[in-house]
Order: sequence, then structure tokens, then C-alpha cells
Amino acid sequence: MSKRKLNFDTLQIHVGQKVDLQNGSTAVPIYQTSAFRFDTFDDAKAVSAYEKFGYNYTRFRNPTQTAFENRIAALEGGTAALSTSSGMAAITYSLLNILSQGDEIIAADTLYAGTHTTFSNLFSNMGIKTHFVNPNNIEDFKKYINEKTKAIYAESIGNPGINIIDIEALSKLANDNQIPLIIDNTFATPYLFNPIKYGANIVVHSATKFIGGHGSTIGGVIVEGGNFNWAESGKFPGFTNPVCNESSYYDAYKDTAFITKARSQLMGTLGATLSPFNAFMLLQGVETLSLRMKKHVFNAQKIAEFLDASDKVSWVNYPGLKSSKYYELGKKYFPKGPGSILTFGLKGGLDNIKKFIDNLEIFSLVTNIGDIKSLVVHPATTTHVELSEEEQLLAGVTPDLIRMSVGIEDIDDLIFDLEQSLNKLNYIK
Repeated sequence: MSKRKLNFDTLQIHVGQKVDLQNGSTAVPIYQTSAFRFDTFDDAKAVSAYEKFGYNYTRFRNPTQTAFENRIAALEGGTAALSTSSGMAAITYSLLNILSQGDEIIAADTLYAGTHTTFSNLFSNMGIKTHFVNPNNIEDFKKYINEKTKAIYAESIGNPGINIIDIEALSKLANDNQIPLIIDNTFATPYLFNPIKYGANIVVHSATKFIGGHGSTIGGVIVEGGNFNWAESGKFPGFTNPVCNESSYYDAYKDTAFITKARSQLMGTLGATLSPFNAFMLLQGVETLSLRMKKHVFNAQKIAEFLDASDKVSWVNYPGLKSSKYYELGKKYFPKGPGSILTFGLKGGLDNIKKFIDNLEIFSLVTNIGDIKSLVVHPATTTHVELSEEEQLLAGVTPDLIRMSVGIEDIDDLIFDLEQSLNKLNYIK
């Protein structure tokens, strides 16, 4: 088997797991411990200085975390990964790892509201400027590139705009200017899309969503592509200046320098650690990721087509529909399907929106996405309520927009639920 390149369905079950020689456990054990015993003084010194792989304290690394990290890195085609306590921690760490006061980033304006707020408020207070641009036009990113630009950030599928960016073109722009491209791949998952394959340098996930899959566990993960030269541009002294062992992160770790630095500096000081138990729970989710995503996508396509035919729905945004302006990009980047999140506009204003959501019986009103259960939410009054009306519109959030995360229930039951709720709405011409 060592000579065979394993396929996704096999990797998602086996990568990262070592045989439990002591007890023969077939599942990855939960190493529920805060610290680890060293064999010798020299062993403690080498592990603590990252000169030798090993474990000293669960805030930095734990075997259950390692299994999860290695598995996601393999599925994304990366060189290393760092698990975090939440998706927002992963997003924040991925940028704090390369940013300093006075730096700038360029980001799509269609980002998840929590990400947008982090960039516009938290980073702004730290002296870091974010330029938000229309991701449909790659030239808009180019306008803001200067000597202070340290990263370009976007989502593979926008939340909640369900927009698809031409990532191949964006990565070329970033790499031509020696700027790392960071892609949030939460909506797509590694099964549907691999940003690194198209030139992205760093990938982040809210593992809370499809990776975990069951709405039971909070977690995040950062994946390094190993395809960015942190020394060449001269913009990233944090990777090239000597550290405690008199060698720089880039000299010592090369294609895993980004994750090693984040683990050592950010996890070591800020400590947004994924618990061993949550790492175990996320591993359970990963093992069925491809199976779930196939059903998620199948159901989403059928529901998008059903809503598109309803006279009580004014519009439907799903890249799997031929009417979508992202249909061609969807075919290029998402041949297995463009995820299972869709948005649509309901006629009749807020009264009909409230009535529709409250009358649903299978769909749950939840601000989360990526659950095996089907979920629905009105972003303007929930997930994006912290944004101004102007910011909401830039993010693609209109007052009539409903976001739907399609689960893996029986498709006929889901359509029946939607139909019975739509039938209770006020008649609209």
C-alpha cells in the first residue's frame, strides 16, 4: 500500500492514525491529558525547541489533535496543519501569523460577518488596514496591492453570497506579487475543492461545519500549502529572523514554517487550543465526509430547482443552477457540486419571511451551517445584524434573503416541508 496513492474515501478514514500498540484500539484514542512525561533531559530540551517531534503540553500539541491535523492536511493536499478551538480562531491566527502594525490586507467584501468584523474592527484597532473589494473582479484586488500588503483573503464559496471566485486567477495575482493567498474553504470542504491545487498558499476551515458535520463540536483548522517562499519577498521578517534556536522558521522548517510559527508563537501565547475530545469528535466527522457531501449536494440541487420554480420565490442563488452567474465557475472548480448552501428571496416582505420560517417543521432556525440536519436563517436579522445596511448589501445580504443549509434527510420530505410552509403564505402576484 505504501506504493499506492490512496483516494479520498480511504484517506479520510486512515490518514494520521497510528496503530495503538499497547491496546490495539481501532479508533484514535482520546489523549485526555494536559502534559506529557519526557524520557530524558535532552529529550525535553529537543521537543520544547521544536528540534524533535514530540509532545510536552496539550496547548501546543496532543496526539489526538495531531491525528486530526494530519488527516485534514492530507485531504487538502497541504504540508502541515494546526487545529484550533474554533473557526474564528483559525481565521485570526492565519493572519496574525504574518501581520504587524502598519500592514495591510485585501479581502473579498462577501465574507462571513464574523470575519468581516474581525478585519474591520479588531485588526483596525491593531493598526492593520483591510481593503474590502468586489471579488467578482480580480482587477479590484490588484488596485490595492502595495509594499504594505501582506495577504489576500477570500472564501472559496462566499457566505452568504454563495459567490465563487476565480481562485486560479486570484492566486496568480497574489503569487506574482509575492503575497500569500489565504482561502476559507469551509463551505466547500476538501472533498469538493482543494484551493492549494489552484495556487492558494494557506487554507482555513471552520471544522464546526461540514468537517464535524453533526452540529456537536466547535473547532477550526489551518492548512499550509508549503508553496510560498517566505524569504524571497523580504516582507516577512518573522519567518526569516533568527529565533531562540538561532535559526529562522523558514530556514529550519521550509514548507512547514507557517504552521510551526503559528503553533509556537500564537498557540503558545494565545492558547485557542482544540481540546482532545473535540479533536476526536471531528475525526469521527471526517471519516464520513465524502458520503455526507454527496447527499448534501444532491439535496441542495433538487431544492434549488424546486424553489426556482415557485411563484412565491423571487430569486434563487445557487451555482448549480444554469441561471446563476457563477454556473461556469462552479463547473470549473466544483465538478462534484457547488456545496449545499443556497440563498433565495421570498416575496411579501418580512411578514412572509417570518411566517415561512416559523411554519417549517423539518428545517430548523439555526445560525449554523454544515449540519446533517437542514437549517434555515434570515441573515439580515441574525448572522449579519452587526453590519450596517450598506455593509450587509456589499456582503450580498438583502432584506429578503434567506440562507439555507441543506442537510441529508430524505429529499421528498424536505421538499414537502418547504411546500407546506410556502402554501401558508399570503398570496402574492
